[in-house]
Amino acid sequence: MFIRSTRAISLTEAGRALIRGSGPAFDQLEAALESARSTGHTARGTLKLNLPDFVYELFVGPALATFSPRYPEIDVELVLTDALSDILEEGLHAGFRLGDCVSHDMVGIRLTPPLELAVVASPQYLKSQGTPATPHDLLAHNCVRYRFQPSGRIAPWTFHAPDGEFDVDVRGTLILNTLPASLDVAQQGLGLVYIFKDCCAKALAAGHLVSLLTEDLPKTPGLFIYFPREYRNMMPLRLFTDHLKATLPAMSQPAP
Repeated sequence: MFIRSTRAISLTEAGRALIRGSGPAFDQLEAALESARSTGHTARGTLKLNLPDFVYELFVGPALATFSPRYPEIDVELVLTDALSDILEEGLHAGFRLGDCVSHDMVGIRLTPPLELAVVASPQYLKSQGTPATPHDLLAHNCVRYRFQPSGRIAPWTFHAPDGEFDVDVRGTLILNTLPASLDVAQQGLGLVYIFKDCCAKALAAGHLVSLLTEDLPKTPGLFIYFPREYRNMMPLRLFTDHLKATLPAMSQPAP
């Protein structure tokens, strides 16, 4: 590859051919290294998020309406599921969970105070079937149940009492796997639904639904966005989290 003399070193024809052939490869390597250095440190790139449908409807969807126009070079990909996904294994950057479901090896940032739950029914349902006075009265009613994906587990109907929390093993003719659909069938008068109160606030205010057993319901730990510690300084994620916190009333706090 080289010709050596007492005064100089020069390339052979083979050496010059190697330089000509490898030059573009080195240029590509340099560009790749520069791209790696800048990825996640500018307001551009892709942000992949895992979230349940109610989180999209209540929080993320409204925030996107102002986030996307403000940061047009950030592509947001949403995976809507209530599964407790492994975001690293699935190539996602962050997810949304209630506080007691955030793994201790993740960074968790609070977005909301504890979320209120509600048992709701339409006025026409209550007129025809009666109004439950206690949680155990639900056993005599048609309750619309929720099935988690992909575990297949039915969500419990949990209540609190002076001596602690307890579940009521309700029954009914409908099982759904989305909260918006559950809310819709409740408004049609097809049964009672156990749901986040924020999801049905408009229907309650309009008189389409009635809230029941309000003194017997617990509160959830509140909603958190969570992500691996290695993504703490990822600019698209930081910008989106800050934007969410600015559009939500709760001040964020680190997860315990």
